[in-house]
Amino acid sequence: MAERLTRIPGVVLVSVAAAMWGLDGLIRKPLSESTSPYTIVFGEHVVLVLLTLPLLIPAMRALWAAGPRYVAAGVAVGAGASAIATILFTKALFHGDFITVVVLQQVQPLIVVIGAWFILGEHPRPGFFWYLLAGLTGIWLISLPHPLDPHVHGLTPVVETLIAATLWGLGTVLGRYLGRRLAFEHVSTVRFAFGFVAAACALPIVGAPAFASAHDSLWIAVLAIVTGFLALNLYYYGLQRTPALLAALGELAFPVTATLVGLYVFDSSLRWTQWVGVALTVTVISLLPVRRRELVRLPAGEPALVT
Repeated sequence: MAERLTRIPGVVLVSVAAAMWGLDGLIRKPLSESTSPYTIVFGEHVVLVLLTLPLLIPAMRALWAAGPRYVAAGVAVGAGASAIATILFTKALFHGDFITVVVLQQVQPLIVVIGAWFILGEHPRPGFFWYLLAGLTGIWLISLPHPLDPHVHGLTPVVETLIAATLWGLGTVLGRYLGRRLAFEHVSTVRFAFGFVAAACALPIVGAPAFASAHDSLWIAVLAIVTGFLALNLYYYGLQRTPALLAALGELAFPVTATLVGLYVFDSSLRWTQWVGVALTVTVISLLPVRRRELVRLPAGEPALVT
């Protein structure tokens, strides 16, 4: 399996993982109606830490050996992207409508572009911005039945979604940074461990229970395994061989899947403009493996984009 995955361009693996994240709302939104977001996120991290427990000590040793900057990046990815961002995303789904949350997630690629430029030294070539513009236009068309008349519902979900998108965008950049010195499985293990600590600290602050009902706990475990453990390990494996700038475009598969889930499960209809958006965004994602060498200039010392 590992040998087969090495033949696949990293950006393809990132896109597949992002598409798996799109199934998240299908489980998370119903759960948020009966269980606190803090309890959901804590429960996810309990499962994730248990699954990666054999790797915990080697991962922490590798992180410590990498130096203080990598330790800080690991804490930021775990506490920020894994715990706080997921809590805010879950709360936004509870407070607002599904589509508002998905539309505002479009901020995330812009955060990645800025962070990759300043933190990783990755520079977009001119063609990159056309891909970014086309991808964001596609997501806009998908998410809004009436794209020239957008509406958002409530200030609270807007703020929560924007902060979550910012933290997730920085998580992509810092995850790529960690992948320079850590194995992909160690990156995900570090993320889950620090996310667990942050989620556990949040429980007494807000007075949320640690565990949900047996029914909800089962679905929290499913959520953790599918969109957490499986998707994130695949994601970090691909991210080690993918510039963060390209990963930001590949991650557009997340809002595509999420919006289709939201529309079909909750609304059950798509207008012609939304189908145009689906076609446009899928085209952008599909062209990335072919055009990836033409879109990003990597810093000195980074390996060329062979796979």
